[in-house]
Amino acid sequence: MSQKRKLAAILSADVVGYSRLMAADEAATVQTIKSYRDIITRLVVRHDGRVVDAPGDALLAEFPSAVEAVRAAVDVQKSLEGRNIELDEERRMQFRIGVNLGDVIEESDGSLYGDGLNIAARLEALADAGGICISSTVFDAVEGKLSFGFDYLGDQQVKNIPRPIRVYRVRAEHGLAPVSTPSKQRVRWKAIASALVLVLLLGGGGAWYYRNLGVPTPETVPGGSVLELPKGPSIAVLPFVNLSGDPEQEYFSDGLTEDIITELARARELHVLARNTTFQFKGQAVDIQAVGRKLGVQYVLEGSVRRSEDQLRITAQLIDVTSGVHLWAERYDRKINDVFALQDEITSRIVGSIATGSGGVMVASARSRAVRKPPESLEAYELVLRATASYPNSQKWYDDTTALLERAIRIDPNYARARQEYAWHKLLGWIFRFEKNGLPSDQIKENAIKAIQLDPNDALAHRTAAYGFFFEREFDLFEREAQLAFELAPYNADVFTQLGAAFLFSGQWDRGRSLVKKAYELNPASAGGWYYAAMHYDHYRKGEYLLALEDARAHPGQSLCETQWKYVAAHGQLGEPQKAKQHWDKCVAAVPNFSADWVAKMLRIWNFQESFIQQYMEGIRKAGFPCRTYKCGLVN
Repeated sequence: MSQKRKLAAILSADVVGYSRLMAADEAATVQTIKSYRDIITRLVVRHDGRVVDAPGDALLAEFPSAVEAVRAAVDVQKSLEGRNIELDEERRMQFRIGVNLGDVIEESDGSLYGDGLNIAARLEALADAGGICISSTVFDAVEGKLSFGFDYLGDQQVKNIPRPIRVYRVRAEHGLAPVSTPSKQRVRWKAIASALVLVLLLGGGGAWYYRNLGVPTPETVPGGSVLELPKGPSIAVLPFVNLSGDPEQEYFSDGLTEDIITELARARELHVLARNTTFQFKGQAVDIQAVGRKLGVQYVLEGSVRRSEDQLRITAQLIDVTSGVHLWAERYDRKINDVFALQDEITSRIVGSIATGSGGVMVASARSRAVRKPPESLEAYELVLRATASYPNSQKWYDDTTALLERAIRIDPNYARARQEYAWHKLLGWIFRFEKNGLPSDQIKENAIKAIQLDPNDALAHRTAAYGFFFEREFDLFEREAQLAFELAPYNADVFTQLGAAFLFSGQWDRGRSLVKKAYELNPASAGGWYYAAMHYDHYRKGEYLLALEDARAHPGQSLCETQWKYVAAHGQLGEPQKAKQHWDKCVAAVPNFSADWVAKMLRIWNFQESFIQQYMEGIRKAGFPCRTYKCGLVN
C-alpha cells in the first residue's frame, strides 16, 4: 500500500458523556448519533472536506484549508445546538471539536496517520461541550480571515505529545457555550474607546488606521450598530414539507430548511426566526397568515420537496403576512446526482432571489413600503430604503437621494448602512456623471471605512471600501475587502457582479468572468449592467465583436455614455462606421469635451491594462474617431 505525506487541516470530534447517554437509552442514543453524524458529514462536505473515519461516538475529517475546517466546526456546533433544543435536556448530545493543521501520512485507501491527527484529538479533549479548540498553526492560518473571536488558552501539555501545544478557543457569534458575556460597564467603556477611534477616523487618519491596524471584529466594536437589533423586515422559514411519502427523505427537506435559515441570517438588517421557533409547526397544516401574525413577522417562506426515483422537485413561495399576497414563487426540477451540491444550489437560488442584492424580492417590498409613507415620518432606516428605491436617472434623482441619505446620517450618525449607502451613492454619482469631479470622490472610501468601523459584518461596506482602494490602485487592500465581502455575503448577486467586474477590468479576466456569471445565476435582476459591461469587455478582448455588440444592447443603462462608446468600439471593429456615428453623437451631447482621449482616460481610471486599452481604442479609431494625443494609447 503506497503512502504520501501532505499538509492537512484535521477536525476531530466526539460526544461528551456518550457512555451516560447509552446507559440511559441505548436505542435513542444510537438514533440521535446517526442523525447528528449525517448533519456533520453534510457540513464537512459543504466546506470541501471529507470524513476520514467515524468510529463509535467520534468523527475524523480532513480539509485542504484551515479556514474551511474552522468554518465547518462552527457550523456543526450551531446546527447541533439548534437540534438539541428539540430534545429533553437529559437526552441532548453535545460534541467537542479540535482542529489542527499539520503534516499527515495518507495511505492509498484514504486512511490518515501521524501527529497531525493526534494533536487534533488532544485539542478536542481540551474543548468544552459545544466548544471548539484550535492549535496555533490553525490560528496563524485563519487570523484576519474570519469574523470569529479567539480566546488564547496558553501552552498546554497533553498526553503523548512531547512539546506543549499552544491552544486557542473559538468564540463564534451566538456563543459556543463557554464564553462569558461582558458586563454593561465593560461595554460602556469599550464603546467610549470605539468612539475615540471613530473621532480619529473622522479627523483624517482613517486610511492609515485601516491599513495598519485592520478592521476590528464585532467583538471589539460594541456601542455601535453591531449591538443593535436589525432595523429591517422579519421572516419565518417554515419547515419544507416532504411530499415523497418516504420518511428517509426528511433529512433533505429539513436540511434544506436549515440551510435557508442559516444563509438568510447572513443578510444584514433582516430578522430571521431561529430553527427551533419555526420547526414547532413541522408536520402541521397551518394558516400562513395566522402563523405569521403569531410569530410577529412580515414574511413567511414555505415550500415542499417531492422525490420520484432520481428526480427531485422543490417548490418555494414567499408570502406577505399583512396582505396574504404571494410575492414570489419558484419551482426547481433537478436530477439527484450529488445531494449536498443540490442542496447548496437551491439554497443559493432561493436566498439570492428573495433576500439579497438590489433585485431581492424582500428588498423591493420593503422599499415600496417606505415610499408610501409620508416623508416627515420617515426614520433613518426608512430614509435609506427610500433613497435606494429607484435607480440613477437624472440630476434631480441624484440630488434628492443625496439629501435623503444625508438626513439619515444626521438622524443616526452611527447607522452603518446609511454611511455605506452614501458612499456607494457617491460612486454611482461619478459613474453617471452627476458628480462634476472627473475622478471618483474621496468620500467613497471615507464613508465606507466609517461604515465598517460601525459594523464590520456589513458586506456591502466592504464592497464599497474595495472600490475606494481599487480606484487608488491599492490592489492589496482591494483584494482583502473583496474577499471579506464575498465571505460575508455568499449569495448576494450585487457583491459578486460589482466586484467581479472590477477584477475583470484590472486584468483578472477568468476570475472576473466567473464571478459575474455566478451573480447572474443567483439573480439576473441584481447582476444588471455590471454583468453586461464585464461580458462586453471580455468578448471584445477575445475578438468576439458581435457578442460584444449584443452585450451593449442588453445593458440596462442605455443613457450612459459608457454604454454608447461600447457600440462605437464594436461597430468600428465590425467595419460599420456609419452605425457607430449615431452612438458617438449621443456621447458628444451628454459629456462636455468628449473625445477618444476621454474614453482612454476613463478606461485607465477603471484600471484596464494598457494592451487592452490599445485594442479597444483601435475599434474607436476604425469607427472614425482617432485619438488626438499619443498618451491616448495609440500612434495615429
